[in-house]
Amino acid sequence: MSGAALPALALQAGPSVTTGPGTNGRATPPLVVTIVVDQFSANLFNQYRSRFTGGLRTLADQGMVHVNGYQTHGLTETCPGHSTVLTGMHPAETGIPANDWVDPATGKEVYCLAAPQNTLAHGENTDNGPVGPDQLMVSTLADWLKEQSPQSRIFAVSGKDRGAINLNGHKGDGAYWFTDGFGLTTYVEPGQSAETRLAPVAAFNTRFRVMSANPAPYWTGAFGDCQGLDGDWTIRGQTFRAAVPPANPVFDTSPALDEATLVAAADLLQTQQLGRRGITDMLGVSLSATDRIGHSFGTQGPEMCEQMHRLDAALGLFLNRLPEGALVVLTADHGGSDFVERLHDHGYPHAHRADLERVARVNQALKARFNLEVNPLQQGGSGLMVAGRGGVALPDPLRTEVANAAVEMLKTNPEIAFVATRDEVLTDAIPASNNPDMLTLRERARLSAVAGRSPDILIFYAQNVVPGGGVGRAISGHGTPFDYDRRVPIIFWTKGAEGQSPNPGQERFLPIRTVDIAPTLAHVMGVSAPEVEGRCIDLPGFAAGRCETQKP
Repeated sequence: MSGAALPALALQAGPSVTTGPGTNGRATPPLVVTIVVDQFSANLFNQYRSRFTGGLRTLADQGMVHVNGYQTHGLTETCPGHSTVLTGMHPAETGIPANDWVDPATGKEVYCLAAPQNTLAHGENTDNGPVGPDQLMVSTLADWLKEQSPQSRIFAVSGKDRGAINLNGHKGDGAYWFTDGFGLTTYVEPGQSAETRLAPVAAFNTRFRVMSANPAPYWTGAFGDCQGLDGDWTIRGQTFRAAVPPANPVFDTSPALDEATLVAAADLLQTQQLGRRGITDMLGVSLSATDRIGHSFGTQGPEMCEQMHRLDAALGLFLNRLPEGALVVLTADHGGSDFVERLHDHGYPHAHRADLERVARVNQALKARFNLEVNPLQQGGSGLMVAGRGGVALPDPLRTEVANAAVEMLKTNPEIAFVATRDEVLTDAIPASNNPDMLTLRERARLSAVAGRSPDILIFYAQNVVPGGGVGRAISGHGTPFDYDRRVPIIFWTKGAEGQSPNPGQERFLPIRTVDIAPTLAHVMGVSAPEVEGRCIDLPGFAAGRCETQKP
């Protein structure tokens, strides 16, 4: 996809806002901004914290910083992670166990936000096809606000549909994401017009397409501390070159993606007058480049180094455009780890790619034992399905018998840290997660498990043992129940006069969870919330005062 770097577009994003009618920075905030940085682990935040000079430095120095925030569940992917942030609920309750799952009746893959009745506003069936919030089985903070204040405006923007839609909720005014060759698109429900749905971003799209015709370079190589991180690595017999610029640079896997997303967010601030109408509005911003760069190039090379610097700078420009009194929360949908070959060479000899022949041998044994026509263990929904031809589930009781036998065989694999059938895990009650660092692997699996959507067999490989990946596709990733994938920063910050936070910087070391964000924001906003798993966290200085009740 073609695109443009931030500065040229930023000049057209409208003036900065320093005041908001009806606010004093301490009462109900005029605007709540939820920023989710995709694959931004607490480890990555801490690694670059001393080098930040822009928006991330502002948040780290002036905000309430929880360095031990947690996505509590075990299957740490983008869609389930985003689903926790503004619902106050774990994936087991949001109904989003993974980025996709397999329909056992048809063997077909189902995207986490699939909505076949909808269309895409740009007129093509691209990306993940028709999408919408229908698969999300619970309400969100955006929905609670709309219920109480229908005139409030709620928008979200992202590089990915699942980033924008989860933050926009069921009742938000617009969820927008970048699509190749067009700019920002959205979903169109029956009876709606694409033109109307795209109206809030139409002017941005026009400018974006003009800039895309002659884009600035996607990578600069301008940061001295990133130099010297170059190198060659052998991954499954192929050579990967870590360098800036990387081979065949594209917009979607470059820092330019987040820069453009933040310009689009600033544009929505201006055109929709968010936070300047004497009423509380919401804006969700999901930044996808860290995730795409992490998958494509790893987290410890020059590519991620440049991404961190440019994300920091772009966030600084964006924070400057917020109205006074705006409340910002920044977190991540999951963390991530570097590719295992570099980890191995950096002093972690256990890091390696799994021997997939071990699983293949289990498949052969099951096929022979149960006299099956095809291998019964088939990949699906970030786990293993027990299926026959076409991926259709085997009939019960055969499916259950095969699944149980497979688990017993897989338990002997030293590369696997946890394996159990979905049905067995679902017999457990949803565990209390107030101490997310103390949860067992089985409890983390339970917080991810959804009947009818999770795979037949839930499987977690050991730490820094990955089953797939290679040059030309994802060389590193996430999705594990380990803290490098679960631990994320959670930072609250309020914009004050001249860009200063009315609260002094505070550091909190005890764990909190992303499910705590929604009830915390609802309390400060004066919004009634349903019963949720998360708890309210005190944010000093707001008129709402202290949280009245706390879960034990």
